[in-house]
Amino acid sequence: MNKIKFIDKFGSFQCENPDLVNGLYFPLASEVGLKSAVTPNLGGDAKLDQNHFLMEPVSIENLHNNRSTRNFWLVTPNNVPWSVTGASVWQAADRFTDKKEQMTLEAGFMWHHIKREASFQPLTATITSFVPYWCNCEIMQVAIKNTGKEAITFTPVAAIPVYGRSADNIRDHRHVTSLLHRITVHEKGVVVNPTLSFDERGHQVNDTLYYVLGQEGDGSAPVSFYPDVESFIGEGGNFECPGSLLNMAREMAQEMEREMADGKTQPLAASVPAGTVINGQEALGGLVFETVTLHPGETKEYTVFTGACQTEVQWKEVLANFTGSNDVHTAFEKNKAYWQEKVNVAVHTEDETYDMFLKWVCFQPELRRIYGCSFLPHHDYGKGGRGWRDLWQDCLALLLMNPGSVRDLLLDNFRGVRIDGSNATIIGEKQGEFKADRNGITRVWMDHGVWPFITTLLYLNQTGDTAFLYEKMPYFRDRQVMRGKELLAESTSNYQGTVLEHLLLQNLCAFWEVGEHNYILLRDADWNDALDMANERGESVAFSNAYGKNLLDLAKVLFKEAQKGVKTVELLEEISMLLEESLYDDAEGKRQTLNKYLEACKYCVSGKTMQVDTVELAKNLERKGQWILNHIRKTEWVTDGEGNGWYNGYYDNSGNRVEGVYQKDAEEKQIRMMLTSQVFSIMGGTASKQEIESIVKSADKYLYDENCGGYRLNTDFEEVKTDMGRMFGFAYGEKENGAVFSHMAVMFANALYQRGFAKEGYKALHTLYRQAMDVDKSRIFPGIPEYFGAGGRGLYHYLTGAASWYMLTVITQMFGVRGEDGQLVLEPKLLASQFKDSDTDGSHASIELTLMKKKWHIEYVNKTGAEYGEYEIDKILLDGADISETAGFTCEGSKAARKAILPGDLILALDETNVHHLVVTLK
Repeated sequence: MNKIKFIDKFGSFQCENPDLVNGLYFPLASEVGLKSAVTPNLGGDAKLDQNHFLMEPVSIENLHNNRSTRNFWLVTPNNVPWSVTGASVWQAADRFTDKKEQMTLEAGFMWHHIKREASFQPLTATITSFVPYWCNCEIMQVAIKNTGKEAITFTPVAAIPVYGRSADNIRDHRHVTSLLHRITVHEKGVVVNPTLSFDERGHQVNDTLYYVLGQEGDGSAPVSFYPDVESFIGEGGNFECPGSLLNMAREMAQEMEREMADGKTQPLAASVPAGTVINGQEALGGLVFETVTLHPGETKEYTVFTGACQTEVQWKEVLANFTGSNDVHTAFEKNKAYWQEKVNVAVHTEDETYDMFLKWVCFQPELRRIYGCSFLPHHDYGKGGRGWRDLWQDCLALLLMNPGSVRDLLLDNFRGVRIDGSNATIIGEKQGEFKADRNGITRVWMDHGVWPFITTLLYLNQTGDTAFLYEKMPYFRDRQVMRGKELLAESTSNYQGTVLEHLLLQNLCAFWEVGEHNYILLRDADWNDALDMANERGESVAFSNAYGKNLLDLAKVLFKEAQKGVKTVELLEEISMLLEESLYDDAEGKRQTLNKYLEACKYCVSGKTMQVDTVELAKNLERKGQWILNHIRKTEWVTDGEGNGWYNGYYDNSGNRVEGVYQKDAEEKQIRMMLTSQVFSIMGGTASKQEIESIVKSADKYLYDENCGGYRLNTDFEEVKTDMGRMFGFAYGEKENGAVFSHMAVMFANALYQRGFAKEGYKALHTLYRQAMDVDKSRIFPGIPEYFGAGGRGLYHYLTGAASWYMLTVITQMFGVRGEDGQLVLEPKLLASQFKDSDTDGSHASIELTLMKKKWHIEYVNKTGAEYGEYEIDKILLDGADISETAGFTCEGSKAARKAILPGDLILALDETNVHHLVVTLK
């Protein structure tokens, strides 16, 4: 695959011959349920959910093994059939020879376009694929052009296998479930209506129709059909060498000299006419179009619709709405515009490729909103839906791109919090709907309580809407009590508490749930799901940092509320047990304190509330948060004896410290270091400036690998550590065991930026970008994958929380544009190399975004080319007016004007329709 070339301002790109790369796939989806994945040769699958797959479900290994792809054939006399998608045995044989067909791919947000030039005669084919955001139908528009000097005759045939059942049936009654199929051939295609949804726990009457419909550009119907797999592939054939099409080529040769009486292709022996019904077979959308003679320079178009619906009326509406090619072209442009508008953040730096790369990073949270953490080829775990952690981190991106819709969403999200401070782990299909766990397993991830407040704090700062804290919401109720340690009949309590109370419970319950070293118990894992084998004695020092910071930040919020006149806050009476202050150093006493509270809330809470002094509550939280950080500082700093140091982040199920320097044998030492531990010690404020410098040196020495995208997640422990987690069973350098895991590498960058280490933070971000866009190594389309493997290849693309954190870091830290208590803060941390030189007035970097319900174009002008740490804000123009000396405008920072704050009343006075231009001059 050649380099990626961006072709417009929206990040649309082009590349040559991506069909030479294994494992590439691209997402296409609607807003109403259909989720597709397409490869450069139109492999992949399409589905509504786990139980409704239109095409056979695929995992990553299926992409090079599976012949069951979308295909469109041209059958010509005396030639082998030509696959417009390149999926034939003859094209596969030529792929690594000088006969290889030239293939170009172009793609943008939710659209995919391939162009292929035939090697055997002068034909060019293009296929444009997209899913209209308003319906569950994947559209494949095919255009065939004669680029030669003589007329060419061919018969077009679309061939798309219809799976039409649950993903579970791949190995659970695959053949038996085909017996449920009822296949009807209609005038324009094939409709499959299974009788039942097969499940031995209780079969259900099927409620879904699956269809493949097609027409020519003028709306003309196909002339005959292959509605089942067997009739199409023939005995001894397969999807890449279909016997029916070889027979068709021979028949066409025999008919070449004879003119048919009606001028149309007659139904072939193996194909069937409209009206045919076939039962109990593997289904195929095989559509045979009229034989056509294409003259030089002429183009012929065909459209294939693949989808799912509940009624016959719905698939007929698709045909009614798309009567010809013009309707398809209009829908395509409408669909492009819809998804492009979803990304309303744009940056302009000296590196235009980086700017376009960021467009895809910004789009990725939209993809995870739709796909959850499943339904793309690498993401074959689980059965759909996002997890608790994903929900809150995706909201970070929503706050940055579409803040207007977030308040109600955030509020409903608190419905997932239990009264014991734990939470549901799976998000249902509807907003505010939650499930205990995807697989019905009782589990508690100790980090889950961290994320809601991080997201809520961003919301409060961006909007100044502290009234949000006092909104009341119910708690999640299921059989799990005692933080997942017991199961009871479902509680009937209807008590509702404030958002503030939900946040307090998530953080306070975690504070008291500690292990023998007085750090918060790891339970079934923290952010690293693969640390899942230390649920008895394992402790997460890393996320104890995060909880400590949360408690301190919650205290700051309450102090500010007290200054605004909020003297007391309402809390459930039982929470007073969690405000105890005399047991911080007593690990066993802390566990008993938590158990006392959990027993009191085990069956049903009293429902009685108390008024708690706001300042006293803030001081209580502050002391708890500070205790955690001080405890870590005193006990967890380790060094290698060579001037490098870092923080230990874990204790294993044997009660042993995980990170540090270990003696392998008499002569050799082993370094054990994990990136997560450093991220949260820096972000949480635990590490001093001097310690951060040492951590960066250590990370550069022990974790950094430029050839794989930057900072690895951990050093090689060289053992299968069964008292810690499954990650240590993975090959080193893959996934959670030492891969360059994008999410934590981005959070490392964010933490460094927050603490003023912009150059170091930029290094972490930029190496990820360089790796992703070096397609010879990464082998992915633009965007950021979950991780880069041992060889530097990008894996688990698109559906990663790293995208939200990358956006957050670029906007709020690199460009320094963010809210603080409803005020607009400008605190740029751009490096001198990121500014684009200008011939007139210094160098420039800018960002466009929506913030505080206003549209902004914010431009930084670096007059002297100064480096970060040297420049300061000199002047600010708002829509052309100098506001540098305006009353109410203030600057803060280590220098006179490192950080500018525009007051909320100034922002509120601006209209919401026009783009407001801020020009910030640096000196």
